[in-house]
Amino acid sequence: MNPSGLLNQFRQSFSAFWTARDARERAMLSVAAGVLLLGLYYALLIDPALTGREQLNKNLPVLRQQAAQLQSLSREAAALSGKTAAPPVAISREIIEAALARKGLKAQSVTLTGSYAKVQFAAVSFSGTLDWLEDMQRTAMLSVTDANIVALATPDMVDATISLRQQRKE
Repeated sequence: MNPSGLLNQFRQSFSAFWTARDARERAMLSVAAGVLLLGLYYALLIDPALTGREQLNKNLPVLRQQAAQLQSLSREAAALSGKTAAPPVAISREIIEAALARKGLKAQSVTLTGSYAKVQFAAVSFSGTLDWLEDMQRTAMLSVTDANIVALATPDMVDATISLRQQRKE
């Protein structure tokens, strides 16, 4: 059957149902249908809009605060991008020996040539040497250019010759 035939059949059934009711029943059914339509209208359209609006009103102050924080961080990042970092302190024997002393290490010799340093160790802790190298990289911007490390029979003990170069930020 086609849709128009179904619609005609539904109209005939409804018309027969409606004419079989007296005036009081028709009025009651009309009021019930109206209440049902209003309930559906509220449940499907008005209630979701009201609850969504309420939720947005709750979230709005938090979102505004986050936006203000982002703007502040953006301004701070823009201000910092124009500044250059202070150049590292020029490498010296005292800086290297002080860093070695902080890590409990003793170098056999320390040789300096411009921005290069060569440090020789005999029987030192490997983990302590790595900690010292990390400290030198962080504080004096020194990086390893050459390393010769020989493990000893004692665990964590090595002989080492390490060449370092101070990096300059341009």
